Amino acid sequence: KLLHHCNSHSSLQGVYQRRLYKELMKNYNPLERPVSNDSHSLTVHFSFSLLQIMDVDEKNQVLTTNIWLQLYWTDFYLQWNTSDYPGVTNVRFPDSQIWRPDILLYNSADERFDASFHTNILVNSTGYCQYLPPGIFKSTCYIDVRWFPFDVQRCDLKFGSWTYGGWSLDLQMIEADITGYIANGEWDLVEVPGRRNERFYDCCKEPYPDVTFTVVMRRRTLYYGLNLLIPCVLISTLALLVFLLPADSGEKISLGITVLLSLTVFMLLVAEIMPATSDSVPLIAQYFATTMVIVGLSVIATVLVLQYHHHDPDGGHMPQWTRVILLNWCAWFLRMRRPGEAKVRPACHNAAKRRRGSLSSLELSVSQGSLRHNPQVNNGNLLYVGFRGVEGLHYGSPADPELLSAGSSALETELNQILEEVRYIAGRFRGQDEEETVCSEWKFAAAVIDRLCLVAFSLFTILCTIGILMSAPNFVEAISKDFFS
Repeated sequence: KLLHHCNSHSSLQGVYQRRLYKELMKNYNPLERPVSNDSHSLTVHFSFSLLQIMDVDEKNQVLTTNIWLQLYWTDFYLQWNTSDYPGVTNVRFPDSQIWRPDILLYNSADERFDASFHTNILVNSTGYCQYLPPGIFKSTCYIDVRWFPFDVQRCDLKFGSWTYGGWSLDLQMIEADITGYIANGEWDLVEVPGRRNERFYDCCKEPYPDVTFTVVMRRRTLYYGLNLLIPCVLISTLALLVFLLPADSGEKISLGITVLLSLTVFMLLVAEIMPATSDSVPLIAQYFATTMVIVGLSVIATVLVLQYHHHDPDGGHMPQWTRVILLNWCAWFLRMRRPGEAKVRPACHNAAKRRRGSLSSLELSVSQGSLRHNPQVNNGNLLYVGFRGVEGLHYGSPADPELLSAGSSALETELNQILEEVRYIAGRFRGQDEEETVCSEWKFAAAVIDRLCLVAFSLFTILCTIGILMSAPNFVEAISKDFFS
């Protein structure tokens, strides 16, 4: 009996619903604006629910979002008395059969322009209509990549009637709904503020209202930090190791060029992401370009270091200004000493003492009259020894002066030859010492330039890294939220 009652009630509701549809559609014209007085404006309340940010295409400057539109208005011709139609609280109409506002996304970038899926319109007994068409909306958006990857983007979604003015259709805004928002891996949704605007055109006196929602989103920097920024910092640190590499290894230029090529590869990756615009240079591109300049200058400095290190000693002495600036001022500033400098000074002091002692012995031998036998010879020590031996012969056999004279001449000739050989050998050693001294000067100058470049480029790299990256307005927020949350 209960089952029979339920079936009869549902069948009666179906009859009422059928009759209601027939009554409502009788003499209904979907082209007619549903107001009681044509001079009155029809108020449409508009909002949307943002479900997902699907894509932000920086290169083409297009924002793709998943949105459910929300339109509410009252249709004067779709009202009924609920007591006449028991059980029928609301009805549904396809959007083509009744009047609906032609609200469109003004800055649409979709091929069909209107990307919404046309659903049924829900109407209750007071004529209150609810129209919630979902859609994947592609909208044009100026993507400002000035602070990439620490950027915040603001994309406008401008909705309005395409044909109705403000006197015919009064568009009012309801705050956007983001309770069902699905988080995006690349973007954090900050807020979706909205505003109602009225624009006047030259053609008409009536205003044309629109509702503009601004999707404010912040880029999450963890991905770009790990894949672009940290490798760049490491590569720029490798560029500093060029100045620590010994010049004799022959790998300084190779390391500098390899680092330069690595940075070029990373710059190509950034160029693929960024739009080909000249309005602004992305922050990361500025950082990469500055690092490339630093690495390029380090290669030039390395060439100069190698030129100093492998300088030909026959190519000339070091200029006085170079010696003063590099070997004196810069070496003192960098607290550098020449190799063996601590040993050289005491050794030079002792050598001076020995030289003074030998000179005094030479003067003593000269004063004893040993040079009177051969006034042309002027080497005191060697001739002193030789002539003392000759004098020994003289005292041993005083009866043979001719033999003494012949022996003295032969010994004289032999000693002259020995003296020439000794002079030659001493000259060679002196020349080698001078060459080694010149080479050590140039090598020490190269080491000073290496150390000076290491300090200068380290400071420059640190200042550029901090100055460029921290100039982004939300750098601290991005680091704290993305790296340490």
